[in-house]
Amino acid sequence: MVRKPNIVVLLADQLRACSVGYAGEERVITPHLDRLAREAVNFRTAVSPLPVCTSYRGSLITGRTPLSTGLVLNDIPLSICEQSLALVLKQAGYDTAYIGKWHLNGKDRKGWVPPGPPRQGFDYWAAANFEHNYDRSIYFEGDSPEPRMWEGFDAEAQTQKALDYLGSRDHERPFCLVLSWGPPHHPYRVVPQRYLAMYGGPPSPVRPNCPSPPSDDLKGYYAQITFIDEMVGRMLYGIARSGMVEDTIVLFTSDHGDMHGSHDVFKKQWPWDESIKVPFLLRYPRKVASGRVFDAPISAIDVMPTLLGLADVPIPECVEGVNLAPHILGVTADVPKSVLLMNPCPFSIGDPRSPDQYPTYLGKRMEYRGVRSATHTYVRTIDGPWLLYDNIVDPYQLRNLIEEPSYAERAAELDAAMRTHMERIDDRFLPKEAYYERYGIEVDHRGKVNGIIDNPYDRLG
Repeated sequence: MVRKPNIVVLLADQLRACSVGYAGEERVITPHLDRLAREAVNFRTAVSPLPVCTSYRGSLITGRTPLSTGLVLNDIPLSICEQSLALVLKQAGYDTAYIGKWHLNGKDRKGWVPPGPPRQGFDYWAAANFEHNYDRSIYFEGDSPEPRMWEGFDAEAQTQKALDYLGSRDHERPFCLVLSWGPPHHPYRVVPQRYLAMYGGPPSPVRPNCPSPPSDDLKGYYAQITFIDEMVGRMLYGIARSGMVEDTIVLFTSDHGDMHGSHDVFKKQWPWDESIKVPFLLRYPRKVASGRVFDAPISAIDVMPTLLGLADVPIPECVEGVNLAPHILGVTADVPKSVLLMNPCPFSIGDPRSPDQYPTYLGKRMEYRGVRSATHTYVRTIDGPWLLYDNIVDPYQLRNLIEEPSYAERAAELDAAMRTHMERIDDRFLPKEAYYERYGIEVDHRGKVNGIIDNPYDRLG
């Protein structure tokens, strides 16, 4: 019997696809990721379908959309009725481990995630529900409800914990390890000083779609990315030293991006590429040829079935994503032409210019749906068509084609593709208040979760 591959998922937080060295768009120092890109397959159109932490993370481990999991906002707990990646792999004989940021256990960001169903099948545990105090970061380990403090900067200590886990393996049983780092998420300038020192001058080149680049934030953002790059290098070295390279799937990705002033907006939730596109590098030397680049889109909901497909583990029927393992292995070129974008429940993004306002753009409400293909972006708000970009000729999305008659046919094609995606999950594109009621969500004046009516663990699924 052939031993199943190990799976190591390296997950950054708020890292956009354009801010890594190998992308060639910004001057960010990422030598280890650049090397991994040469050794891996690179999906250049990897998409966060709802670019918000909790929503993405739920989709990552269930293969289901936020409208199916109920995770339409941050700080909603993931139902214990879901068939998670870890649960499925455990049934296939895997050991499972989770280290770092979780953000799937509800509003109590500092709270303990108890052993059992709330951990969604992950047995080894050294994690916090939510923590971005990088130099004074708490976590919980094992079955103990007593908080601990990561020594030094948390990403470095978490990486060492992951390396210790690798060193404890007996190589007889396969394992799935998720290492979830907090950076490069704000506070951007909380990072070891030596990384900040690498970015002393003004960030350059400035993105053409960014009228007022936040210089200090970008320096810290780039410094945190270089910090995470070094952690990636340590993990790759640890895997090599363990002798498990050939039989270990390594996936590096992120939950969403960060606008940083592009299109004159900030942070996440938005349907532009700086928010929705994330790096996606997958290395599996035993079966996957290195150095290939795929333009076909891949969504967060496709990650779970694709990892299961590569590991030859049966995929649960409830999974809504696509198994792209045959495409990665070169068996077939039949892949989805587009992936669904959504923001059912927009909330305040903390823009310092209007901290208590819901996201708007030119007066439009921000409940939106859309699609991203290898070549185009199409988005409509609940009030009507909004965006259409040809991303090949206009990679910075500077020219909105939605009202140009010569592009009406293309807009109609993409709208039809969007509606096909929506029909598959019975998405009726309702106002945000309908989803608050459906999922029992109470929100504050900013549209952020203030409470959950009843216990959603057993109600959703």
